[in-house]
Amino acid sequence: MTTIPPDQFAATHWTMVLTAGRDESPQATRALEELCQAYWYPLYAYVRRRGYDSHEAEDLTQEFFARLLARNYLADVDREKGKFRSFLLASLKHFLANEWDRAQAKKRGGSHPHISLDVRAAETRYRSEPADELTADKVLDRQWAIALLDLVLARLGAEYAADGKPEVFEQLKNTLTGAKDLIPYATMADKLGTTENAIKVAAHRLRQRYRKLLREEIAHTVASPAEIDVEIRHLFAAFAG
Repeated sequence: MTTIPPDQFAATHWTMVLTAGRDESPQATRALEELCQAYWYPLYAYVRRRGYDSHEAEDLTQEFFARLLARNYLADVDREKGKFRSFLLASLKHFLANEWDRAQAKKRGGSHPHISLDVRAAETRYRSEPADELTADKVLDRQWAIALLDLVLARLGAEYAADGKPEVFEQLKNTLTGAKDLIPYATMADKLGTTENAIKVAAHRLRQRYRKLLREEIAHTVASPAEIDVEIRHLFAAFAG
């Protein structure tokens, strides 16, 4: 199992935000903005599942993040709060219940900080999701897990591209989820002009790197190394419904 040294873990996004606390450091602000940008869609899906239409969900999600980034919401947050996912969900529930007066709400904009939301793509994605009976909380967990895996896959692809091997990644990425006995190693070897054994070795290394990046991404959203495995189990359980 890959471990993260305490000194390295302390520099991750959520721990940086928590450590900064009331100081509102520029580094912590940027870290928070990056986390919000990476994980805004699960919150949009949560709001939609709560019964708001697409326009309401857009306004609510944008206004929530505007307030989160503009105000010192973190003043009362400490390391015991744990996961960024849990903090966001609790904050969003509070916002929806107590702070949003739609009758008096102003359109977003002005000087409030905001993050860029591709709401048209988000709504298309939301409508393409299976029509199931998941609660809003479980929808958020599932979409959070999907967003996490998308981030890891994007990082992995970028690494292969930087090494001049984008075609290798395109061939190998399906080995991350496919059953080993169904993976066409020989076909991939022919396409890449190498041997089947070399492809198997490359696929093994890809999986190892994928697992390492997965843990690194989760580390950005929890407050201690001990929470990484707990968060992995929780998020992957979301796929089981």
